[in-house]
Amino acid sequence: MPTLNWIGKDKVINHHQDVPFRVLDHQYGYTPDGKQEAPVNSGNLIIHGDNLEALKALLPQYEAKVKCIYIDPPYNTGNEGWAYNDNVNDPKIKKWLHQVVGKEGEDLSRHDKWLCMMYPRLVLLNKLLNPDGTVFISIDENVHSYLKIICDEIFGRPRFIASFIWKARQNKDNRNINKVSIDHEYVLCYGRQLKGLPRINDSYSNSDSDPRGPWTSANMVGLLDANQRPNLHYDIIDPSTGVVYKKPKMGWRYDQNTMRRLIQENRIIFPKAVSGRPRRKVYLSDLQSDVTGFSSVTGEDIYTRDGTNVVFGERIFEFPKPVALVEQFILQASDKNDIVMDSFAGSGTTAHAVLNLNKQDGGNRKFILVEMEDYAETITAERVKRVINGYADVEGTGGSFDYYELGPPLFDDAGNLNNQVPVNRIREYIWYSETRSAFNTLTEDQLQNPYFLGIKEDTGYYFYYEPQQVTTLDYDFLGTIYLKAEQYVVYADNCLLSKTFLQNNNIIFKKIPRDISRL
Repeated sequence: MPTLNWIGKDKVINHHQDVPFRVLDHQYGYTPDGKQEAPVNSGNLIIHGDNLEALKALLPQYEAKVKCIYIDPPYNTGNEGWAYNDNVNDPKIKKWLHQVVGKEGEDLSRHDKWLCMMYPRLVLLNKLLNPDGTVFISIDENVHSYLKIICDEIFGRPRFIASFIWKARQNKDNRNINKVSIDHEYVLCYGRQLKGLPRINDSYSNSDSDPRGPWTSANMVGLLDANQRPNLHYDIIDPSTGVVYKKPKMGWRYDQNTMRRLIQENRIIFPKAVSGRPRRKVYLSDLQSDVTGFSSVTGEDIYTRDGTNVVFGERIFEFPKPVALVEQFILQASDKNDIVMDSFAGSGTTAHAVLNLNKQDGGNRKFILVEMEDYAETITAERVKRVINGYADVEGTGGSFDYYELGPPLFDDAGNLNNQVPVNRIREYIWYSETRSAFNTLTEDQLQNPYFLGIKEDTGYYFYYEPQQVTTLDYDFLGTIYLKAEQYVVYADNCLLSKTFLQNNNIIFKKIPRDISRL
């Protein structure tokens, strides 16, 4: 498979592993009644912070659980005002490139920087994506070819579905210098398969009372000339009239034996005029599916301008995607209870689309938005609030969400557990690092031991940790373990039990913080 190389690639391929794990700090919950201090726990999240760190923070709860991802990353035209901008004017990207790429970062081209920015984010998105999930990425021609190759590498070439073409511009762009108006954009799609569109059966009827039921006529002209498939080039005779219909230039789709059988079965329609061409009957009952293909040319009569003033009534955000465009992709790739993510949230179009669809079909889709810019509160979250409550003459969709900021890192600069991080968040992290599954609320019986995390695959996990004191795995602590398991994993600061005792009792001791996995 072809691969793409650029300056700095070797530094970013595994950079997601070096990104500090941060917890998410809850700021407020929002319902149609307004803000509240307590979480609403609806499953809808808006996160303000660097999307690379936010995506990593989501792993313990959401790895392999997101069914549909739609992102609209910067198009790398050279004119963006995005934080990771092409000219490296923003101090964040200067620092990031220096730390991650090193001195080579000083020589990066515009596209090198963009690829360095995108690669680790796509890697983490792939970790969050369900094995049967689908990712859509809006992009234009500036980096479409580059993006396609790195997506083949990250998501897997066999999972490539299509490069959708969207006619984004309704009117011609006369500002171009090469006399070509670029009116389209692309949406790269990776996953298993889309749902397709409901088949419209209006063309089926039964005017001749055929016992096989409603039918429509289909073209039988072939695709190959006489040199390529001579057996498909022959004349057809109507057995009822004796009229001869000459072979088309490209022949027929069926050989003479098959055609003879179709005529005998009354599946061929002969035209009244000699100049006409025979066609085949296709029966509604023969169709193997109630759906037809979702066109690779998408977004008919949906243009960029449709997304500009939809909620705020004025242009406050450059070129947001139209809600209808995102809605059709979400419908193709998710069911009513699935999670939809957008890690380049912008003005919040994806959340708007999810809320609209839930209102239309009674679904309970969840959205997760990540936006690093300061307008995450004033534009992204504000738009979602207005959609929930209604705006202008548009009725509200209802719904709720929780708003988060990126919190402190799990480990401090010395590599110790950060005392600023709540213990329950550390417990969630430990459980995930061991089991790669989300931490569940413990039952009352399990809560008798405050250090118990849970049992998975006959292994009991304990995190014996106190921020202000040293913990020791000894016989006294073993006396608190009352749930039986085939094996035990116990985290603590120290251990006074011998290796022989641990082995004989199937106990694995892990020292805090040395043995805590760094995701």
